[in-house]
Amino acid sequence: MYSLANDGEERPIVDRGGDATAEAPSFLTAEDKLLGFAYDPFTDHFFLRLAPGNKIRVVDRPARRIKREFEIDRAELATGGDLAIRPRDGHVFFLGAGTIVETTRLGQVVRTLPLRDFGAAPMGIAYDAQTDRLLLLDAAGRRVFDCDFAGTRRREIQLESSGASSLGFDAERRELYAPLRDRPGEIGVFDEAGKLIRTHPAAGAFVDVGPRSFVRVF
Repeated sequence: MYSLANDGEERPIVDRGGDATAEAPSFLTAEDKLLGFAYDPFTDHFFLRLAPGNKIRVVDRPARRIKREFEIDRAELATGGDLAIRPRDGHVFFLGAGTIVETTRLGQVVRTLPLRDFGAAPMGIAYDAQTDRLLLLDAAGRRVFDCDFAGTRRREIQLESSGASSLGFDAERRELYAPLRDRPGEIGVFDEAGKLIRTHPAAGAFVDVGPRSFVRVF
């Protein structure tokens, strides 16, 4: 599990995978405002979304350095939000103002996906590699929607406890991960029926799941 404090002078990425604990640099300063986080298992890179929401920093985990930084020239990304990555092609999905913006790993815009039948904009997004669908955590943190690439809701999951900030999904275990709104410092793990099955300690409010470690949290 990777975790990172939301603010502070030093914010290393803490890896609590299995019985071992390690740290990796995040290169965040006290002035940086983190809006979203995703992990790309194909490249072993972290994607950090910084305020304003079109600024992206890519951190190379094994090399322990910043790989690249770029900005995406799209007005709908001015408001921040979570992001998710599709490992098979490296496409990145950014929550925007009423839309999802899909880009390549290098920030080249591929398309804009509408969000249909949503009142307030979702606050969390994850990718399901088995179904090739997006999963969206609603603004209240109580429902997760299975969404196709036309922006249409296919399925709804009611969470037993409210999530906050972001969403991760383990496609093999079929488990959802979200910071718990009423239990700061803990990540809730939910089954596909929305039942809270266990929790993990975490220092931050952004979460993603990848095959190189059990869960990754910012």
